[in-house]
Amino acid sequence: MYHDELETPVGTILIEADDKHLLAVLFPSQSERVTNEGLRPNKLTEQCKVQLGEYFAGKRTSFDLPIRFQGTAFQNEVWQALMDIPFGKTSTYGKQAERIGNPKAVRAVGAANGKNKISIIVPCHRIIGANGTLTGYGGGIDRKRWLLEHERNHSGTKELF
Repeated sequence: MYHDELETPVGTILIEADDKHLLAVLFPSQSERVTNEGLRPNKLTEQCKVQLGEYFAGKRTSFDLPIRFQGTAFQNEVWQALMDIPFGKTSTYGKQAERIGNPKAVRAVGAANGKNKISIIVPCHRIIGANGTLTGYGGGIDRKRWLLEHERNHSGTKELF
C-alpha cells in the first residue's frame, strides 16, 4: 500500500494506491491520517497529485488514472455511473438510480454514494437533492459547495446546482 497527501484549497487530501490502481482519495474527516506507516508515495500517488493539482488550478476537467473500486457489485455500478456526470454539471440520486436501471433504488444509491472512497475523481460531490439543494457529502457540505462552484467557474456553466 502506498500513501501520500496533497494540500488543496479544500484542505488536505489523503491518496492511497497499490502497485496498479488508485484506491482512495479521502479528506481527513473520511479517514484517519496515516500515522503508523507514514507517507509512502509511488508513481500512481504522484500522478494523482499532479492531476488533482491541475483540477484545482482549473486546467483539468476529467481524470486519467487507473482506479479500483472496493465495494459490492451494486456500489461499483453506482460509482461507475458517477463518472458519467460531466464536469460542471450535477445530477440527483433519482437520476442516478434511473441511469443504472433501478429507479426505485434511490436510497440505496444514496448509501452507495456515501461509501465512495475516491472523492473528486469519482465525483459524488456532483449529486444534489431532487429539490436542487445540497445534500450530504463525506467531505462536508462546505467542501461540496466549493467543488461545485469551482467546476461552475471553470466550465462556463451558469447554474450553481
